[in-house]
Amino acid sequence: MPSHGIRGWIGPLVVTLLGGLLRLVDLGRPHALIFDETYYPKDALALLRFGVERKTIDGADDVLLSSDGNWRTVDIFTGDPNFVVHPPLGKWTIALGEYVFGATPFGWRFAVAVLGTLSILMVARIARRLTRSDLVGTLAGLLLAVEGMHLVLSRTGLLDMVLTFWIVAAFGLLLIDRDRTRHRLAELVKADGLAALATPWGPRLGLRPWRWTAAVALGLACSVKWSALWFVALFILMSLVWDVSARRVIGVGRPWRATLFRDAPLTGLAMLGIIVAVYLASWTGWFLTDDGYARQWAAGHPASFIPETLRSLWHYHAEAWRFHVGLNSVHPYGSNALSWPFQARPTSFFYESIKDGSEGCPTDNCSSAVTALGNPLIWWFGILAVIHQAWRWVGRRDWRSGAVLVAIAAGWVPWLIYLDRTIFTFYTVVISPFLVMAVAMTLGTIIGPSDASGRRRRDGAIAATVIVLAMVIAGWWFYPVWTAEVIPYDAWRMRMWFSTWV
Repeated sequence: MPSHGIRGWIGPLVVTLLGGLLRLVDLGRPHALIFDETYYPKDALALLRFGVERKTIDGADDVLLSSDGNWRTVDIFTGDPNFVVHPPLGKWTIALGEYVFGATPFGWRFAVAVLGTLSILMVARIARRLTRSDLVGTLAGLLLAVEGMHLVLSRTGLLDMVLTFWIVAAFGLLLIDRDRTRHRLAELVKADGLAALATPWGPRLGLRPWRWTAAVALGLACSVKWSALWFVALFILMSLVWDVSARRVIGVGRPWRATLFRDAPLTGLAMLGIIVAVYLASWTGWFLTDDGYARQWAAGHPASFIPETLRSLWHYHAEAWRFHVGLNSVHPYGSNALSWPFQARPTSFFYESIKDGSEGCPTDNCSSAVTALGNPLIWWFGILAVIHQAWRWVGRRDWRSGAVLVAIAAGWVPWLIYLDRTIFTFYTVVISPFLVMAVAMTLGTIIGPSDASGRRRRDGAIAATVIVLAMVIAGWWFYPVWTAEVIPYDAWRMRMWFSTWV
């Protein structure tokens, strides 16, 4: 793999620094529990205090916001267990920030912001590994740094950025496994020649520590939200297809059969075993306590050879599943998954009208808003980029395009099944890292190959620069409504380009 050493890190580190500043500066603004922060920071605080989630008292939000933030003494809980419908890891992540910085808006957003910032670096390096281009990798990181959905979810104490981080990590680890496996096969063929192909199934691919580490990351993703299961299925399948391709490249006679019998059992069973083990480990707090929700359910039901704790946990999961599939209440910011690529109905996380020049308002009527709106120019150009990458995958057999599209499909297509469910546009945050990869790869095509004529490269570079500059300017324009800056009402209204954004 061509490497430029430290040069390949300079661009990604610079754009990561930029993204970190955008995510961490004034992270405690607004001083409020915005949107679903009314759930997760309090659940995280309960995990710190008791190891399991607890119900809260009436007025808990006001008590929490007016407290000194000491997580050891903030008393907002009753003695009753709380029924929650997401696994614990995302809340434990939020709890880490609360442990260090207190149960304050900055505290419960800090760990999420760090993961959001690190994901920029991962995306830049992943795109670089995909394309072998420092420029394309840096562009992908830059675009993610100014992508609004990713930025808003990085600055909010919700679960979705934690999920996104582990999904991106798993993708990157599988990509490393692909490179390392092909390198090993190349060395075998170089050393043994035709002897490496002595059987129709070809050589064994050996131990796969990077693939197993990817399974750990996928297990951690499932421990945040169950929607990660779609990535588990498609990423494992994608990795197996890569094995088929690797065997075919070196001339193995039966690459599909070899992969099915040699890799699929180990890949499928070993990876699924790791994922299940990691997922169960995330419930350690529930296992070690006696008063978690449904913790003693099995004790009141007929005995079985399955341990009571696992039967109780299964019952808990069955109740959570029924909640998820039955969630169809009308919500003013609910959005159809078909509209997500167009960012037609963003989610308003927070809005406050400010009058009489208070809170730094320069006029007598100001607004402070957090709107989970993707950078529209990135998303709209991204639609064209996805179409272009689909053409490259089908027409050019470009595996890189296929890999990015598989990740996008895993984060979007399953939601098309639930058109009647209450779902929100901000779920697309898990897609955004792969969307900017598709955009950066398409920009690389616009710039042209390194051996193109000087005029072709010049014209392509000018066109790509104009596109990127427009996207960065859009990020600057929408930044106030992503971060709750106090701006005149007219300035806020100018940023609401469509009636569905209000």
